[in-house]
Amino acid sequence: MMTEMKKTKFKEVNDAIWKEAAIKSLRGLPFERLFTKTLEGIDIRPLYTKEQVTKDLPDQDALLQTIRAGMKTSDWTIAQQSYATDGETFVSEVKEALEKGNEAICYDGKRKVAWTDNALKQLAELIETYPIYAFHVQRDDSFLNIFSMIEESKRKEIKGAVIGNVQLPEGYSLLRSSCADTIDIHLKGADVVTELAVALAIAAEKSESFQSFTQFENRFLVKFAIDTDFFLEIAKLRAFRILWQTFAQAYGVERVSRVPIFSETSLRTYSQLDPYVNLLRAGNEAFSAVLGGTDILTVHPHDVVSTVTEAGIRHARNIQLIIKEETFVQYVLDPAGGSYFIDTLTKQIVDKAWNFFQEIEVAGGYSAYVNSGKLDAKLERLYEERLKQISKGEKSLIGTNIYADLTDKLEDIVPTVEVEGRLAEPYEKLRASFEKSQPKTVLLTFGKLKDFKARADFVTGFLAAAGIKSEWSPAFQSVAEANEWIAENDFDYGVICVHPDEIDAVMEKFIEDFPANKWIDVAGKYDEEVEAAWRKAGISDFIYKGQDQLEKLQAIQKRWEEVAQHEEA
Repeated sequence: MMTEMKKTKFKEVNDAIWKEAAIKSLRGLPFERLFTKTLEGIDIRPLYTKEQVTKDLPDQDALLQTIRAGMKTSDWTIAQQSYATDGETFVSEVKEALEKGNEAICYDGKRKVAWTDNALKQLAELIETYPIYAFHVQRDDSFLNIFSMIEESKRKEIKGAVIGNVQLPEGYSLLRSSCADTIDIHLKGADVVTELAVALAIAAEKSESFQSFTQFENRFLVKFAIDTDFFLEIAKLRAFRILWQTFAQAYGVERVSRVPIFSETSLRTYSQLDPYVNLLRAGNEAFSAVLGGTDILTVHPHDVVSTVTEAGIRHARNIQLIIKEETFVQYVLDPAGGSYFIDTLTKQIVDKAWNFFQEIEVAGGYSAYVNSGKLDAKLERLYEERLKQISKGEKSLIGTNIYADLTDKLEDIVPTVEVEGRLAEPYEKLRASFEKSQPKTVLLTFGKLKDFKARADFVTGFLAAAGIKSEWSPAFQSVAEANEWIAENDFDYGVICVHPDEIDAVMEKFIEDFPANKWIDVAGKYDEEVEAAWRKAGISDFIYKGQDQLEKLQAIQKRWEEVAQHEEA
């Protein structure tokens, strides 16, 4: 048997043969239906092969060499932060975290901490051993006192970064003080190309205040948020290595130039609803950052946009520890390298980001581009496109726009971290509104369960995204039976759910004797003439797949508020 298997030969398959087979399977649909276009304007193909990469990416080896040369090590620093607001607790939490696997001290100046001299002294002792990464620090922040508490002979050994409007005492030669922080534009909707191009533009502007490029690169780092688009984010970090080397060469640097990449998991897709889904998002984003080659990584707790807990902090830290303990990826330099898909994606991002960077430079540089309003306009457009993708069901926020858990309540939530630009916010506002008051909603079902269940399930989930609970009526076998039930039962809002093959017959009879003053929609999308006729008979609106969900739910909210106001009057 084994001998026969060894003699077996298969026909050679190439891209043309695969494409032909794929087109046949599409049954008349265009081959382009298999492509996915990103917000960056990149077409994600259904298959990446050696034949295609050899043609489209002939310099793959050079690409890999540049990326890997830009990575100082295959390992990364675990930099989890404390969310305490008093100094004693902050230091206590930092010490515990360091004992349990954290590898750096992380401080965010946006969260004001009530420091004591004792807490600052303990923190000063800690940064003699562990690197410190402090961002958004202002000159009046008493946190800065720790740098005066350290002996001058030891200052040259302190590593990390202190970023903000500050002036540190002399001697901290290894502390980086300049940063291209792209977190804000990320939260405002930026795509990976925009983040990379803006990072380079900020670097170009900041480099002007240094005497040499060498001095600048030794004081500089870049900060990225890592979103849930797994492969795109891997490619983003790898693309930065190439872009940075090209950037350095423009300043006459022929040797390998390296700057640290500080990454944090994105809060753009975090939700206060069904917060444990945030744990999955954080794990996905963290692994993406690691495979992309980040140097330092912060994983935000799953409950940080609600009320952070000890469990949330522990889970966030353990995500990184588990990745190290279970995957051993820290021993592999550029683990994503060699993937036809990711290498191609990396090169496409590099080309687009460099072109956009040059566009910013032609416009006068980073500050001039920002002051022109062009960046804000681009970010606003990208944010709206992201929100539209979610509202149209093209992208999923599990637990928010799909598979919403109605047992989750938003009341009494005090966010540990306030984040502008979260894509779940419009849904959270709807949920908060309908938590206070909502219409009694019934799905009016016709026929057998197997016939209407798909539509009833869809409508149930659609409405649940706003926190609207819906009940199902008995399965009506006739319109007369439905009208009798409607007359005997009290509800505020109804949605008719019928199999597509039966809807015309049901609606023809239903609109003959439409229930007076009833707020009723129909599940499904129909011809404009049909919808117009049903509306004229009394139907309010329609619910269907591909509809703008937020727009529809906000319309329901507005009508219900009008009903409530009328009843109060």
